[in-house]
This record gives sequence, C-alpha cells and structure tokens, in this order.
Amino acid sequence: MTAELVRGQNHPLSPSRLEIRISAGTPVVAAAALGDENGRIRGVEWVAHPGAPTQPGLEVSRQAAADHRLAVDLDAMTDAVHRVSVLLALPAPDGGVGPARFGAVAAPFVAVTGLDGSEVASYTITGLEAESAVVALELYRRQGAWKVRAIGQGYAGGLAELLTDQKLPEAVQLAARINEAVARGLARSVQAPPARPADGDRSRQATAPALGPDQEGGAPQGAPAPVPPSYGGQPAGGPGRNGPQPAYGGADPSATTAGGPVDYSHPGRRTSAPPPPPPAAPQAPPGQPAQPVAGDATGWSLEERLYNQVWGMFEDLARTAAAYRSAVDFAESRMDKELEQALSDPRSRIGGQGDAAREAARARQTQLVDQARQSLDRDLAQLVAEAEVVEPALPLAFARWDNPVWQAYRVPMEIPMALRLGDLRLPEAERIRIPMLLRLPLERGLWIDSGRTDSLDGSFTDSHDMRRLAMETAVAHTARLLAVYPAGEFTVHVVDPAGSGAQALAPLTRAGVLAATPAQGAAGVTDVLGRLTQRVDLVQMALRAGAPDALPPGFDTSQQLLVVNDFPHGFDDRAVNQLRYLADEGPSAGVHLMMVADREESAGYGPLLDPLWRSLLRLTAVPDDHLADPWVGHAWTYEPPFVPPGSQVLHQVLAQVATARRTWNR
Repeated sequence: MTAELVRGQNHPLSPSRLEIRISAGTPVVAAAALGDENGRIRGVEWVAHPGAPTQPGLEVSRQAAADHRLAVDLDAMTDAVHRVSVLLALPAPDGGVGPARFGAVAAPFVAVTGLDGSEVASYTITGLEAESAVVALELYRRQGAWKVRAIGQGYAGGLAELLTDQKLPEAVQLAARINEAVARGLARSVQAPPARPADGDRSRQATAPALGPDQEGGAPQGAPAPVPPSYGGQPAGGPGRNGPQPAYGGADPSATTAGGPVDYSHPGRRTSAPPPPPPAAPQAPPGQPAQPVAGDATGWSLEERLYNQVWGMFEDLARTAAAYRSAVDFAESRMDKELEQALSDPRSRIGGQGDAAREAARARQTQLVDQARQSLDRDLAQLVAEAEVVEPALPLAFARWDNPVWQAYRVPMEIPMALRLGDLRLPEAERIRIPMLLRLPLERGLWIDSGRTDSLDGSFTDSHDMRRLAMETAVAHTARLLAVYPAGEFTVHVVDPAGSGAQALAPLTRAGVLAATPAQGAAGVTDVLGRLTQRVDLVQMALRAGAPDALPPGFDTSQQLLVVNDFPHGFDDRAVNQLRYLADEGPSAGVHLMMVADREESAGYGPLLDPLWRSLLRLTAVPDDHLADPWVGHAWTYEPPFVPPGSQVLHQVLAQVATARRTWNR
C-alpha cells in the first residue's frame, strides 16, 4: 500500500532498486546529492546533475523537464554514503521567460516506486512561495536499513543557496555549472520563443494547453497540434478497456491570460497517479459506444499513455480475434457432432429425414458463425475508430514515416520510452495496423532476415532483391534510432565486409552520421569488433566495481549500435565468438547489434550459432506472419516501416541529426 507522506514523515524502503518519479507543472531541474553520516556532501563528485548525470548507484535526467525518472540502486552505494537527497530547482530564467518561483506553478509531486512501477511512498510538496529550489525527499540509512523522509525544504536563493546549506564548499560554482548544462541542453533542441508583441497590440486569443516534454515529439513546433483534450470524466478505450478513471481538479497556470488572476491552489490529486490526467471522451448517445480519445490510458505522461493505449489495442485485437476463432471452431465441431449423430442412425440415411437433419446442422453452424462475425465486426469497428484518432496523435518515435510530424522534426532532448519498428495485423482485421513498439534502450539485438522467402503476396522471391530490401530496412531502422536520441547520445558503427551494402547505406554515409566509414574486409571486421568488445569489458568492470565514473578519460558514454551486413562473410572463428559476446553482453553495457543476414549462409557453423539467432528479434524486409503474441499465440503479420516512395523525409531527418552532432562536438 502506498504511503502518502507529509513533511517530516518517514517510511521504510524494502526494495533496493528504485525509481523516483517527479511530476511538476513546469520544467524543473532534477538532481541528487549524496551525503555522509553527518549529512555533508564531501565534494562536487557527490552530486548527480544534468552535467554529470551518473554516480555510483544513481542516475538523473540530463535536462529540465516537467516529468523525471531518477534511478537509484541502494545496494550500489558505497559505505560512506548514508543519505541521498532529491533536489529540484527551476531553470535559471532566460530573459524573464519561465517561472522564477515554485509558488507560481502547481505543487510538485514526487513518488518512490519499484522497478515494476509499484508505488512505495509519495509526497506532494505544498506551501512553497518564493522558493526556486527545494530538497524534496531524502533516502537515508538507519541501522542497516533504508528509509525515505519527506523534506520539502525550499530556498529562495536557488541551487547555490541550497547546495551551500548542504555544506558543499564549491556550491556557487557547481550551481553555475548545472545551470550552464541545462541551458546547453535547451539550446540544442528548443527554438527561441517568438518575440512578444507591443503592449498595445496584445490581441486576446484562444488559450491552448501547454505542451509538456512528453508531447514535443507528438506535436513539434511548426506542426499542427492535436485537438486540445478535456480533463475529468470517464474516458473510453477499446473493447475491454473502458472504465472509470480518477478525476483531477485544480487550474492550469499556463492557461492564464496576461493580466488575469493566477490560481495558485493545489491541483487536488485524488490518487497516487501524477498529473496530467487522461483526456475524457465526450458523452455518447444512449446505447452507442463512447467515442475514442487518444491518450486515454493510464501513465505519467502523454507518451506513456499513448504507449499503453497502443498495446491495449494490441491485446484487444488479440482477444477479440481469439474469441471469433474459438466460436468458429465450436460451430464446426458442433456441426460435425450433429452430423455424426444423424448418420449413425440407419433410418436417417434414406429419405428426407437425413437431409433435413444435415440441413439443420449446417444452418445452426452458419447461425453461430454469423453471430461471432457480428461481434467481431462490432469490436473491430471500435478499434478502427480508436486507431484513427490514435495514429495522428502519436509522438515522433511512435509515428510512421509518412506522418506529418516528421516534416517538423527536431533533435529531441531526451530518449523516448519506445520506438516503432513496424506494424502488426491479423487476417481477420486487414484494416487495422497496430504499431509495433519496442522499449528503449534495446534489450536485445535485431536481425533483419535477408534470406530468400516467399512474401505473403508473392511479390518478392529473388535473393538479390531480398538482400537489397533487408539492408534498406536496416538503414530505415538505424535512421529512426538516430533521430529519436539526443545529439551525442547514439553512435552507429557499420561492418560491410564485401561492400555490398554501399548503395543502401548511402543516406547514412552522405549525411555523415556514422562514427566512421563502413568497415570492409576481414581487417575492418576485426578492428570494429575488437573495439566494441573492449568497450563492453570496460563498462562491465566499472559497474562490477561500483565505479562507473572510473572509465578512461574521453570514454564515449553514448549508446552504441553495430550494424552488420552479409554475415558471416569476412568473419573468422574469433570474430564469430566476439559477435556472440556482443549479442549476449552488449545490451547491458550500451552496445546493441543489428544484423542483416541469411541464416542458411551460416549453416556451416552448425548449432554453434543457434544461441545467437535465438537471442535476436527477427524482422523481415517484406510482410511475414512470423511473430506470435504471448496470450493466445496468434501468428501476427509483421510489416516493416516503409519510407514512402520518392519521399525525402529520411534525408531531411538525417541532415538535422548530422547538424546537431556537429554542434554537440564543438
């Protein structure tokens, strides 16, 4: 059960690996300070902040945002650490833009959760007025056990005053470095605000809801924004997901017009879930299903709500298709049983009695199938309506390449929670495409199968075409990964031993987004694999020693992607073992694998490579029904993410990624 803390109250912590979730009405800077048994911060290296986001057992966000997730591993803390203080601060106002005190925004909400999302304790920081920095929570060690205490101590002097009060000698200098790191992050991704009109030319316009960081990908500046949602009430989802949702009160300070009164009242959260609440559907006529609304699932941000809604649609389609198939099977088995009973009586084999029994059995079977089809069509109609409103509202990382959101692309400030790898569909619902979303960072490698196969429409059987399409699909996946990561946080290496993928790789090489030119020949394969294997070893040693900050100077901490073409060409036994090592151990050290390969070509290795293929997620370059869901085992048809023919969106996105990388490296 969740403990809702008040100032000064404490609560025991049973899990050692935790998330600290922060929700505020405006972008805030989140940091965490480690303290010794006296509560003293021994040096700047004991503070995790956007300029130095990781410390042993601790990781914070790299930029200011309205929603944060801080990762804490209490078991990884050194014996000298007895306290972990969670610090919040408003970014330094730039030219008067942005709130300068917490009293002008909604009360921040902080929750301590397990890795599974179960909430342990929460605290709403009320009573703040002129303060611009606050110590929100404190995790502290007492008699060998950890507890959490609600602090809520605010400082009008900002981070510098807060850090000084924490007994840090270099408090002013560190506060300046934190503000500078936040300013750099904002400058990389956010346009300057439009010039304010003169006082005499401020025409009153309709107020739109303020977009949080979770909505930037879905509606970037310059792109049409979704219809503003209404809050409160009872939202509607797909079949099986409708139900009452908690309502939230309070006013939105961002919607206050110039010169009008500001409502500083507490937003009145009624549950442990953070604001903003899911949007509500308008009231439906009696007897009619409610109109679907994008983002009506639960979650801490619009991105998370849309992610949960997409996979709710996936589950709904799986279940409704399973119900239809079960009903059809039952109707068939019942008809067979009735026919068998009718034919078992010799008297019914002649004359009209047997014919009547057979016709009656077939009529009952047809009736049952028709009833099942009506139920399926009703559920599919609701899912189609939901897909029509969800697809346009998806953020950039979830959107198809033909979505207009890509036309207003900007390099993001933070990593999204998931990435779209294609679409999924079932034969009973050809009109519905469910986005296939994969969580980030990748937990397993990807295998783009270039083997000769018969596509579902029989259009591609030539092995040369399959190799070309597989490599183009890999390039599209790679470009999407580059596009959704902040500048400097994702590095791509390519191994193309025979140079056969040069044409497909041209968008990446021309844009200059690769770490180096594609490695060719056995020597190139050995060099790239050796460097990435060494990187995994170094990271693992540092993590096991509890000293991730002890990595060599200049060590690239970004996520690494290795794209391998034409495996096993150019790979000797040592290189094959290194590739298996990267597939198994790489994801935990930030090294990910994407292979473009035909499994039959590596048949000479025998069962040696079977663990490698099983460890990778198999994708195809043409539609193929090879994916199964974990509920009923449907064979889902996977459709790769095609770039529209003749579209320049891929080149435009890669050009902006390259520009952002050059700016980052200056």
